[in-house]
Amino acid sequence: MRKYLIATVFSCVLATIIYSCQNAAQVKQDVYYVNGRDLYIKHCQNCHGSKGEGLGTLTPPLTDTVFLKENKQKLACFVKNGIKSPITVNGQEYEGTMPAFPELYDIDIAQVMVYITNSFGNNQGMYTTEQVAGDLKNCKF
Repeated sequence: MRKYLIATVFSCVLATIIYSCQNAAQVKQDVYYVNGRDLYIKHCQNCHGSKGEGLGTLTPPLTDTVFLKENKQKLACFVKNGIKSPITVNGQEYEGTMPAFPELYDIDIAQVMVYITNSFGNNQGMYTTEQVAGDLKNCKF
C-alpha cells in the first residue's frame, strides 16, 4: 500500500512539473483545442464525421493538410458564411452546401479552427481571434 501511495504522489508531482513547464501559448492552444472539439461535435461532426472523414461525395474530409494550409485564410469565412458553390479537396469535387454559422463568435471560430487544423492528422498550431477577425474582413463571396 505504501509503495502505491508513494508512486501516486510521485506521479502527481511529475505531472504538475510537466504541466507547469508548458508555456502560456501552449496552454492557450490546448484550451482552444478542447473548446473547439466541443464546438466541432455540436456543429460540424454530423457532416464531417467524428474522424474528419467527410460524408461520401457530399461533404469534404478535413484530413487534407495541404488544403487546410492553402486555404487557412478562408476557413473562418467558410464557417461563418457557409459554402454554396462546389469545392475541390484532394482532387475530389464536393457539391454539397455547407450551412452558415453566423451565431458563432470570433473566439468560437478560432477554437473550431484550432481543433480542425490540429486533429485528423493535421498539426498547424494556433489560430487566434485576431486572425479570425482579419480573415472575416477579407471574405470574398
